[in-house]
Amino acid sequence: SMVVFLKDPLGAPLWEEDPEAKDINHVDNEKDFRKLLKKEDRPILMMFYAPWCGVCKRMMPAFQQAATEVKGNYVLAGMNVHPAEFDGIKQEYNVRGYPTFCYFEKGKFLYHFENYGAAAKDIVEWIKNPLPPQQKTPEVPWSEQESAVFHLTDENFDKFMKENPSVLVMFYAPWCGHCKKMKPDYDEAAEILNKDKDSPGVLAAVDTTVHKAVGDRYHISGFPTVKYFENGEERYTLPQLRTKDKIIEWLHNPQAPPPPEQSWEEKQTSVVHVNAEDFKESLKKKKHALVMFYAPWCPHCKNAVPHFITAAELFKEDRKIAYVAVDCTKGQNHDLCKQEGVEGYPTFNYYNYGKYIEKYSGDRGDSKLFLKDRIKELVSISSWEKKKEA
Repeated sequence: SMVVFLKDPLGAPLWEEDPEAKDINHVDNEKDFRKLLKKEDRPILMMFYAPWCGVCKRMMPAFQQAATEVKGNYVLAGMNVHPAEFDGIKQEYNVRGYPTFCYFEKGKFLYHFENYGAAAKDIVEWIKNPLPPQQKTPEVPWSEQESAVFHLTDENFDKFMKENPSVLVMFYAPWCGHCKKMKPDYDEAAEILNKDKDSPGVLAAVDTTVHKAVGDRYHISGFPTVKYFENGEERYTLPQLRTKDKIIEWLHNPQAPPPPEQSWEEKQTSVVHVNAEDFKESLKKKKHALVMFYAPWCPHCKNAVPHFITAAELFKEDRKIAYVAVDCTKGQNHDLCKQEGVEGYPTFNYYNYGKYIEKYSGDRGDSKLFLKDRIKELVSISSWEKKKEA
């Protein structure tokens, strides 16, 4: 506990210091982990977690309660495997995200437990009758489903455009949540428009993860992207068309879309926008840098941006402090974000002269000026550490 405190005086308290977690077997190192597997005869459900992980924090109370309920017959254990020293364990047990639950009997790994919304009773029921995770039924590709939408490919795209003078095309990715949400409306609109002899146009779609040549030609970088083609030529990009009624209404009276909203990077603020090429160099010059890794389409990011800008304004005169933003959807930034541990948007990391120190998981809303107090705390810690070194 003292070591953890000295490394991070303002970090989260250890899980084992929570009195409600008294029945959890808290494992600190690989040696104790191997010893537990070797000597424990009772079944073990191990929770591999990271202290900053939001899902872990939400599940800990249920896990603690379940540990108390099955005490004596089963062992529920927890281990923080985020530090790099545990990379071997993570690879061995396929820990690709947090939390990861592994079930052991007589030291042998059998199954993963994958109910991340589980209550205590769900965990207790499962551990008494452990079963492997159910195989998910592969999703049938949209292009193979019964649909009135014309699904285009790299090979037939140009031919289709020549044959149809008025075409609305939805460029999508199968994994995209916004695409899935829009799909039923698009299907319904196509049902009406594509079968009407007097239709003002037809609806088509392109899976750009498969048909990359078409996606590259029209510079598709976000999903879904809806474009209107007239006589084979691209006319408009239409981000406002998301519902059946709007799609049908617009095709009956095609109009240029409203001017695009100014991007965050184009606005004059005190936030510094960097890319993969200048990320390390920019951060090395700042004693305290708070980096917001984001995606322009992310609603949580859009909500956080005004507060992040407000906080940046507070420190704009201090050359040692920077509020930095990285758009993870641009070019090589995707690889940079992955390298910096970004698993969702927005992610906020704090750096000291370019060195990663911690993730910020605090308030993002109106109740505080975003991160202001945390920055002041970090500045105070830095001053304290200077005195300590002296």
